[in-house]
Amino acid sequence: METYKYTKSREYFNRALKVIPAGIYGHLGPAEGCFIPVAAFPFFSQKAQGAYFWDVDGNRFIDYMCAYGPNVLGYNDADVDAAALKQLEMGNCVTSPSPIMVELAELLVDTVAMADWVFFAKNGGDVTSLALMTARAATGRSKVILIKGGYHGVAPWTQKLGYPGITEADVINNIYVEWNNYNQLEAAVKENTGQIACLMATPYHHPVFEDNKLPDVGYWQKVRKLCTDQGIVLAIDDVRCGFRLDVAGSDNYFGFKADLICFCKALANGWNLSALCGIDALKEAVSSVMYTGSYWLSAMPFAAAIATLSKLKKLNGPQVMQATGKQLTAGLQKIAANYGFDLAISGVPSLFYMRIANDDSLLLHQEWVAECVKRGIFFTNHHNQFINLALTNEDIEFTHQVADEAFQAVKKRHPEVG
Repeated sequence: METYKYTKSREYFNRALKVIPAGIYGHLGPAEGCFIPVAAFPFFSQKAQGAYFWDVDGNRFIDYMCAYGPNVLGYNDADVDAAALKQLEMGNCVTSPSPIMVELAELLVDTVAMADWVFFAKNGGDVTSLALMTARAATGRSKVILIKGGYHGVAPWTQKLGYPGITEADVINNIYVEWNNYNQLEAAVKENTGQIACLMATPYHHPVFEDNKLPDVGYWQKVRKLCTDQGIVLAIDDVRCGFRLDVAGSDNYFGFKADLICFCKALANGWNLSALCGIDALKEAVSSVMYTGSYWLSAMPFAAAIATLSKLKKLNGPQVMQATGKQLTAGLQKIAANYGFDLAISGVPSLFYMRIANDDSLLLHQEWVAECVKRGIFFTNHHNQFINLALTNEDIEFTHQVADEAFQAVKKRHPEVG
């Protein structure tokens, strides 16, 4: 199989470096996106449809990153985009919001098990920050408990002391505990009695650079009771997992009830929208917080979200994506084993994490991912992948074919493995 070349991508990137910081900044860029080796990856896309995108050199990729999660039904889904464009004919960003905002809020309250109300914004970080502000407004407390290795956006409070632009004042109220370590969490609460406003965590642990971990049996139920007993707001960051585990919310999937839950990514199939859902007891607190944005109540994303959620429910989206993920990963592991590689799969199948476990340095894994990308399968090295509903059996078969050829290439360079 001929491998891809990226001549035009590099030309655009060289132009970008002159006028855009880092050329492509953030997680879509080659540095923070962990494009290793950089030469294996495209930098710019030309178009996208269904499960695929094409780069500016005309190379097609089956995209298992799904724009880092937003693509849940398939790029340019006809039903979603038709709904958004129909709304555009009536209005989008207007001085007074469209009543379609109310319709989406009603749909979310009806869909998400814990939700009594919804507050809309744009990015996942918008609503994780609002969740923390709401908890502080409700409790009058300052501190927040976070899970080590967790990710809740890029606001200063989510980052670490020592990172560029972050001061001690930004993170002084953060308390960090290990995932699944209830005793450590309980001790942290005891040491800070009456000071903790919020515990924020993802529904299961999906950090970068390490295997993802599901909650231990009974973990969330104990955490829920502890928060209730101590007056701590339990906020779930469902930005990444949301609607790929359960349309009713990932807290519902794991059998507990959050006080606040944050959605974004899959909410509107790529149209820019996020939402904080909460319980009635916190409605007054969130209403008191001054938090707004010029584009937050634009109507097109609301229409797109209604179409997306309706289609996810109709198609049993989370169940289908988990089945597809199992089919894909089982095949990848079998192919890896044929060449002596131990491909470890973790997390939930609809957004699985993988690594070649033969080598703790992760260099073998990076080599294999690079060989896949150069043949049209877009994986990333050290982040979870994403499944979408546009993937077909033929796409899975082609992915397995490419994975086989990629393992052959790595095995040829490392015959000692296995």
